[in-house]
Amino acid sequence: MSVVESKVGHAARTVAVPVRIIEPSRGWLALDFKELWDYRELLYFLIWRDVKVKYKQSIIGVGWAILQPLLTMIIFTLVFKKIADVPSDNIPYPVFTYTALLPWNLFSGALNRSTVSLVAQSNLISKVYFPRMIVPIAAILAGVVDFAIAFLVLLGMMFWYNIVPTTAVLSLPLFITIALLTALSVGLWLAAVNVRYRDVGHAIPFLVQIWMFASPVAYPISAVPEKWRLLYSLNPLAGVIEGFRWATLGKESPDFAVIAVSTVATIALLVSGIIYFKRTERTFADLI
Repeated sequence: MSVVESKVGHAARTVAVPVRIIEPSRGWLALDFKELWDYRELLYFLIWRDVKVKYKQSIIGVGWAILQPLLTMIIFTLVFKKIADVPSDNIPYPVFTYTALLPWNLFSGALNRSTVSLVAQSNLISKVYFPRMIVPIAAILAGVVDFAIAFLVLLGMMFWYNIVPTTAVLSLPLFITIALLTALSVGLWLAAVNVRYRDVGHAIPFLVQIWMFASPVAYPISAVPEKWRLLYSLNPLAGVIEGFRWATLGKESPDFAVIAVSTVATIALLVSGIIYFKRTERTFADLI
């Protein structure tokens, strides 16, 4: 074969290579679920990397997943039960507050990680194309490992206090999902804003602290005055924690109105968060 023929053959092979043109998303929602699914392996490796980095060169390791809610539960019991005598709906206060701390820590940890996730992945975002939403999603799902470990302690506490779950425990995955979706909905907003304004990352610890006391972690929803109950229900974590206690501890009369309003608030936040994220993601690589 001559040199000319070889070059022609090489050119033909080069032209045959498929070319993909990446354009900005259009429409209000413009969420491509198929594209997210196509990048599921990247999502898996980002989650696995976050879990490994968190406990790398740590003496206690995964023990931190148990220590954090356990020590918080002890402090809450001493302050809110022994000193302030806060009611707990006829449930032993330690297990009452520990049950609320599980979904709360799942939410707060996911929110903290997702808010700074885009900035933390600046090198990857500025060089390679992939669905940007994968980054905050991976940051949120990485906390499920800690939740599963801490949940084992709750099972031990339920055994100690002779608490037998009812059939309501079957709804537990639903409330865990709502907690994760709440973290995702708020995390999409804050992660996108944090790309432009880094003040958001500094404000998150303060926001999370205020949000915890605005949620029924250390006290029951029954302690909230009836006239403020509807407004209070707009807090998505109110319904999550109320439902979580009902599902695990067999609480006889959960406030389903609170759960319903909180779920609707979560859906509204999620839709608006997706819209805002998709509308701003085209500028991430330039600003980050």
